[in-house]
Amino acid sequence: MRRRFFEHVSEEEWRSYNWQIQNRIKTLEELKKYLDLLPEEEEGIKRTRGLYPLAITPYYLSLINPDDPNDPIRLQAIPRAVEVDEKIQKYGESNPFREEEEIPGLTHRYPDRVLLNVTTFCAVYCRHCMRKRIFSQGERARTKEEIDRFIDYIKRHEEIRDVLISGGEPLSLSYEKLDYLLRRLREIKHVEIIRFGTRLPVLAPQRFFEDKLLDILEKYSPIWINTHFNHPNEVTDYSAEAVDRLLRMGIPVNNQTVLLKGVNDDPEIMLELFRGLLRIKVKPQYLFHCDPVKGAVHFRTSIDRGLEIMRYLRGRLSGFGIPTYAVDLPGGKGKVPLLPNYIKKREGNKFWFESFTGEVVEYEITEV
Repeated sequence: MRRRFFEHVSEEEWRSYNWQIQNRIKTLEELKKYLDLLPEEEEGIKRTRGLYPLAITPYYLSLINPDDPNDPIRLQAIPRAVEVDEKIQKYGESNPFREEEEIPGLTHRYPDRVLLNVTTFCAVYCRHCMRKRIFSQGERARTKEEIDRFIDYIKRHEEIRDVLISGGEPLSLSYEKLDYLLRRLREIKHVEIIRFGTRLPVLAPQRFFEDKLLDILEKYSPIWINTHFNHPNEVTDYSAEAVDRLLRMGIPVNNQTVLLKGVNDDPEIMLELFRGLLRIKVKPQYLFHCDPVKGAVHFRTSIDRGLEIMRYLRGRLSGFGIPTYAVDLPGGKGKVPLLPNYIKKREGNKFWFESFTGEVVEYEITEV
């Protein structure tokens, strides 16, 4: 893979997660060294400063085609004025899923699982992020005292068996704090599943080239990784290596794609993405309809578009590679799966189904 813009950087530096984080591009002036910015991008960077700030790892920046103003990586990573346009800002909510509860950073929406937000830091501030509201809070991780409050809550609620650790970017925590969090969780007998919601395999896969990180995750197995590839251009040799290293430690990797207008709202692009994920042994789990988040609603498509994509995938992709298309309901009411309607007609126990080829096939249920 060619390191566009960074040919002068040694492979040793390029493969260093610390180098990637320390050299994030965070200002208009820095970004202009690499790209001829559009007027709406320059305006967007200026107007979102302090509200929805800019940060891009050199690795993720290198995936951008500088000759394409609508490059899918560019759209996900570089602010545009539309994010703060008055016509856009009147739509959506900063926290549509009511994640803030009595303990800051802990959300107990479903009876058997909790979400822990352990940091506001991200390697890249994605423009479609469902938690854009945290961008302006600065980059900080939870203290051990805050983590202890999480642990105390989970101990008192024995119905909790599944803990999702998110952020921000949860795997940006220091080794010490990550080990502390996982050790405390594993001391709780009723916690069976620990998951991480991380985009680092996409934005800075170099994090998983660190043996110490993998050793910590393996020590507290079983650990699951939920990541977030949105476009086939994000499936690279580096991300494949990161996934492979996780799998060799017995850590499964699932993917949760977001349907984004102008980025991946095309059946062929989605088919290429999911085929690419299967090639690197990542299981497509969800295709999420873009959330009604203030500052991100310009990425939303119609639900019909998502259903059209799901219909296209059927018959062109192995069943285990087809994700669940879902809408996350406002107010913290949970996820609802959506499927195209393949039942064209019914008479008693007789059904007429539409096949993936478009043929209508009669099917009768005989009860013995």
